[in-house]
Amino acid sequence: MTAKWIETLTGSLDDKKQYKAAIARIDALPAPYREVARALQRYFMYYGIVSDGAVLAAMVTDHADLWERAALDGATVRGIIGDDPVEFAETFAAAYSDRQWIDKERARLLAAIAAAESA
Repeated sequence: MTAKWIETLTGSLDDKKQYKAAIARIDALPAPYREVARALQRYFMYYGIVSDGAVLAAMVTDHADLWERAALDGATVRGIIGDDPVEFAETFAAAYSDRQWIDKERARLLAAIAAAESA
């Protein structure tokens, strides 16, 4: 009962466990994969494209999978991210976009303008 109440306030505890497990996997990567994966993860958080906990957990898990596979294959970092790390990060994150934080404000802006025009 308590867990359901907490989850109502904070979101799914399973999503949080999955997220933390994926971050631990990233932290366990060898250099330079660990540093690049951490830098990308930080960018993802500031980029703010994901607003759903389950989607965020899936994105971070897939991100950890990508870098673990790259490390196992011995792929170069540039071989994975290419020449433009920002483009790579934003393209990767866009695959997980569902609703963005800004979507609510966009809707609010459009509603305010529509209300002003009809008044």
